[in-house]
Amino acid sequence: MSDLKLSNEEIARYSRHLIMPEVGMTGQRKLKQGSVLLIGTGGLGSPLALYLAAAGVGHIGLVDFDVVDSSNLQRQIVHGTSTVGLAKTESAKRRLADLNPLVEVTTYETQITSENALDLMRPYDVIIDGTDNFPTRYLTNDAAVMLGKPNIYGSIFRFEGQATVFHPKEGGPCYRCLYPEPPPPGLVPSCAEGGVLGVLPGVIGTIQATEAIKLLTGIGDPLIGRLMLYDALSMRFRELKLRRNPACPVCSEYPTVTELMDYDHFCGIIPEVNTLGSQYEITPRELAALLQTDDRPYLLDVRNPNEVAIASIPGTDKVIPVDQLAERLNELDTSLEMVVYCRSGVRSGRAVDLLKSAGFRKLKNMVGGILRWADDVDTSVAKY
Repeated sequence: MSDLKLSNEEIARYSRHLIMPEVGMTGQRKLKQGSVLLIGTGGLGSPLALYLAAAGVGHIGLVDFDVVDSSNLQRQIVHGTSTVGLAKTESAKRRLADLNPLVEVTTYETQITSENALDLMRPYDVIIDGTDNFPTRYLTNDAAVMLGKPNIYGSIFRFEGQATVFHPKEGGPCYRCLYPEPPPPGLVPSCAEGGVLGVLPGVIGTIQATEAIKLLTGIGDPLIGRLMLYDALSMRFRELKLRRNPACPVCSEYPTVTELMDYDHFCGIIPEVNTLGSQYEITPRELAALLQTDDRPYLLDVRNPNEVAIASIPGTDKVIPVDQLAERLNELDTSLEMVVYCRSGVRSGRAVDLLKSAGFRKLKNMVGGILRWADDVDTSVAKY
């Protein structure tokens, strides 16, 4: 940035920074000169974007390919009711322009991939991971290490969150030092399946934003080599020391991973295809028709009880959460025609696979779950 001088307007706006000796005019100029790329403008990206823009970070990049949904608004505070249906990057940009028109915001309405990650990250000083899936986390980590850039990591689930700064160039570890291998697909539930306390991303996101400001201004002790853990229910913070893995395939002295890869494959994620076969699937409309006949199938709901309290299909015979299904198979009759359902069809698909392996054959997975039931059969059913 060629002009590092602060205008009178900027001096007035950032005055509470300027009177702090740790920041002052010098630190605020560094913020103005600095640039941050946010991967994701959801739960974590929302407070990140707001506080970095408010702080006067000169250039903020936003990467996201999703659109704003009403279910986002419980936690994704950069968006609003008026922007439901709009691209998240555009929604966030509008809010940031209103908050601070003095910062530059560049949007990338795209999914970050192995093909574009290095080009997206290269122009920025700091990378912040606000994503919620393992392939993107590994991709973000590897690209940041290869570019020698700090990667501010955050993660949230239900009532718990964690944050750290991965920066091998400064002697710290990277994400692979902490998690050398991804968990098996489906083992760790997503926030869509397990839920998240609405204020939790605000806590973790502001910690990430704080670390970005510290890195850009050069003040304080960043979370390099330290993992901060937060439990909202007990209102406790804990800290774990992180060490760099001398044999890390990415950040070690002699790395074996020197280019970006297929991270879906690395994480064991199979593209969504009809793995069950059509003989094991049924649409909501087909199920609704069957429920009106004498050959009514047995309905098994594999969601959690709190989800069942939100909405369910009338006449459901049994509720067994998918993570309890293996231990409760004796409660089900293999001779019955059975239709299994969940929220979106993913967990019920896993349940049908498990039941098949246990000897059940008269099975159907309701594709699209209760969300599609609400769209195609009964619009009075609540969507969540």
